Amino acid sequence: MPLPPDTRIQHLLRDLAPRVLGAVTRRFCDFTASEDAVQEALLAAATDWPRDGLPENPCAWLIQVAARRLVDHVRAEAARRHREKIVVSLVPPEEQIALAADAEGATTERDDTLDLLFMCCHSALSPASAIALTLRAVGGLTTLEIARAFMVPEATMAQRISRAKQSIKASGIAFATPAAEEGTARLGAVMHVLYLIFSEGYASSSGSELIRSDLSSEGLRLTRMLHRLVPDDAEVAGLLALMLLTDARRAARTDSSGELVPLDKQDRTLWDRQALAEGLALINATLPRGTVGPYQVQAAIAAVHDEAASAQATDWAQILALYGLLERMSDNPMVALNLAVAAAMVHGPAAGLARLHALAADPRLQDHHRLDAVRAHLLERAGEREEAIECYRRAAERTASTSERTYLLLQAARLSETH
Repeated sequence: MPLPPDTRIQHLLRDLAPRVLGAVTRRFCDFTASEDAVQEALLAAATDWPRDGLPENPCAWLIQVAARRLVDHVRAEAARRHREKIVVSLVPPEEQIALAADAEGATTERDDTLDLLFMCCHSALSPASAIALTLRAVGGLTTLEIARAFMVPEATMAQRISRAKQSIKASGIAFATPAAEEGTARLGAVMHVLYLIFSEGYASSSGSELIRSDLSSEGLRLTRMLHRLVPDDAEVAGLLALMLLTDARRAARTDSSGELVPLDKQDRTLWDRQALAEGLALINATLPRGTVGPYQVQAAIAAVHDEAASAQATDWAQILALYGLLERMSDNPMVALNLAVAAAMVHGPAAGLARLHALAADPRLQDHHRLDAVRAHLLERAGEREEAIECYRRAAERTASTSERTYLLLQAARLSETH
């Protein structure tokens, strides 16, 4: 097989990591030890594959290497402690044979990722810990990225993930698709995880890449799997519709130089019409079913944006009403920020700025760049250029995303030149 560039290998390893972790965890029933073994296998692949070329079955290669590392580790520990019986109890021969069979036949037909997702969202973990652990194990996000998504310090998130791993080990949580009743109880956390994975891919919170297609595509793939598992759940359908309607704009979100293009400036001819049609059909079929949840409302908002022929034709009154409904459903500061923008579009910038003033005391938004970015936008609309410039610059200082920082500084420079 021809040797692909190192970047392709990195993307392949990211795609395969949750599947490999799921397969190893399923056989050895030790999440922490399996995660360590898979990390070693990934490091080995990153070294060997660029030199030797891709194996015929990369997923099987990783499973076999991780399994060998885990078996070797158990044997070494047993020998060191003179307790060879641990090897027998933890890694019985029939399990090693079964795992080898899995590796030999590893194909896209067997994917343990969704089982891994449900295991990480077990009721023995707090919702916050379950989401953080799943983002790490299934989504491949770094601790820093997860911390930013939750608006907490990195050290706090590292401790939360560590405690979650310890809880899984202590609780003896089984690696398997949960029964119907238990699965329903975990759906909220599972959907939140998928939403955060997709969101981090669609608008990266840090680094030089605005869009991380590997993450957004993984979020979509897992959500499709979940929708197939529970096809009658309206909120799962709403989440999938939201992702499709949002991801449809991906090609128009950056210009030829890779810089951010805001929604009102995007070339709508570049939007993915197939994804739009699928998302619209899904949300239109979902909304009439009965009780409406937050993901369905967000999908409805995305649909209003996507159905408009131009930015000027957007039905902002409908969007304002939908954000008002969404705000009553959840205490989310980002929803409140978007509601302020919608209020400004309908009632004028002063109405939006008044809402921002009320949000300034929210500790979750203090020092967050999005508050300053929205304030700058509304101040510019109100004709307050000097204050807008200051807010654009302050927002640029506070974001960890290179693309967002560049965009915000360009806005400040544009206003300075025309002042």
